[in-house]
Amino acid sequence: MITFGIVQFFAALIGVIIGIIFGALPGMTATMAVVVFLPLTYAYDLSTSLYLLLGLYVGGISGGLIPAILINIPGTPSSITTGFDGYPMAKRGEGVRALRIGITASLVGGIISLIVLAFFTPVLARFAIKFSAVEKFLVILFAMTVIAALSRGNMTKGIFSGFLGVLISLIGIFPDNQMMRMVPKIFADQLRDGFQLLPVLIGLFAFSQMFEQAENGMKDTFVEEDVLKGKQTRKFSFKDLKGQSINLIRSSLIGTFIGVLPGVGGSAASLMSYSQCKAWSKHPEKLGTGQVEGLVASEAANNGLTGGALVPLLSLGIPGDSTTAALVGAFMLQGVQVGPLFISQNPKLWYTILFALLLCNILMFIVMFYPIKYLANIIKVPMSKLYPAVVLMSVVGAFSARNGNMFDVVTLIVFGVIGYLFGKIGLPSTTFLIGFILGRDLEKYFVDSLKGSGGSLLVFFQRPMGLVIWGLIIIFLIYAFFDNRRARKQNSAAA
Repeated sequence: MITFGIVQFFAALIGVIIGIIFGALPGMTATMAVVVFLPLTYAYDLSTSLYLLLGLYVGGISGGLIPAILINIPGTPSSITTGFDGYPMAKRGEGVRALRIGITASLVGGIISLIVLAFFTPVLARFAIKFSAVEKFLVILFAMTVIAALSRGNMTKGIFSGFLGVLISLIGIFPDNQMMRMVPKIFADQLRDGFQLLPVLIGLFAFSQMFEQAENGMKDTFVEEDVLKGKQTRKFSFKDLKGQSINLIRSSLIGTFIGVLPGVGGSAASLMSYSQCKAWSKHPEKLGTGQVEGLVASEAANNGLTGGALVPLLSLGIPGDSTTAALVGAFMLQGVQVGPLFISQNPKLWYTILFALLLCNILMFIVMFYPIKYLANIIKVPMSKLYPAVVLMSVVGAFSARNGNMFDVVTLIVFGVIGYLFGKIGLPSTTFLIGFILGRDLEKYFVDSLKGSGGSLLVFFQRPMGLVIWGLIIIFLIYAFFDNRRARKQNSAAA
């Protein structure tokens, strides 16, 4: 029932190691690791590719704790609260202890999210199989609403970015009548099928980051002080996690839940988990001074994302975050459709994904836990040496997306500039990407619904399940409105 062998094992191991490197280097992320290595999956079958990509995902998320603890710079957005307590521990000579506590919490978070993925996804998929085109359209619309509801303080930008992605995805031929839409004649041949997902992905999440890094200047090293060279005043023991069971489970479930919600991101998971930890703590005033419970909350939550973000992808075909959106590209390259029928049509692949995710979490723990004192030197790698290799791999990957189409390289550069500009004006790239991926399905199910009803829009308000989804959409929009207004007031008061 499971595809596994020596090739798959080494694919997972290599993926985890490279993911840790990308996660540990500030400015590099798990998403960048996946999109840069995605073109390599052309050479392998889907199961082997998934071992590699899930290894990159798990390693990339986990690796962010290294710079967060040692130099107080989050390696990934999901490690934003790890440094709150990790860095003070490192400064008082407990750097290795803090790293090992974080790695252990990451393993627990990953395993709990895997359990949720294994039990919740098939139930959601069986329920979603009964959906007609109407419910499928409303579910995608609901996903876009969730993005808006959780773009705290930037609701308008979140909505605009998501639906801009939908608009861009519609460029090309309208399938029902072969009409070209929104395409200048000079680009008609290149854009008959619209923009390709792979170069768009690499441009938004790899090239745009390099443009931003080039603007800031590439320092030879991010290390301000080597906190590992000094005497370690206290060593790690598993007794350090005594009394943290409830914190571990609660934080892992919070991270998993945030992962299920499309487009929210790891920073929201770690911040929500940390705030809940503070609310339940017996000594909340001590958090931020180097407390184990704060470090555990952050790392359990951000690794809880890994399984949670796969739930909507595999059950509904809706990516939970930018990294799982990149995984859509791997499935598309192999001709596999993710969605309600995925598990029933691909049971072997489903069990392979579960096993691969378990293996990658175990490998992450082994690779990071024991040699962490030496692995931490990753943060000293000069970015000026690393980025040229990333540029080369990105260009080759885009060029090979359609067997050597130079227009895809142009697409890569264009969307790299777009992603860079998004960062300047505060538009979220993740919501744009999710809108881009879901846009064509949104249109397809809308048109199919109208065909079945003879063109009447009332069909969207006549089915009981559709009314339930409309209720959820309205609830989330009301929540988004008031939460956005409250966030604006807080920002104004702080200013």
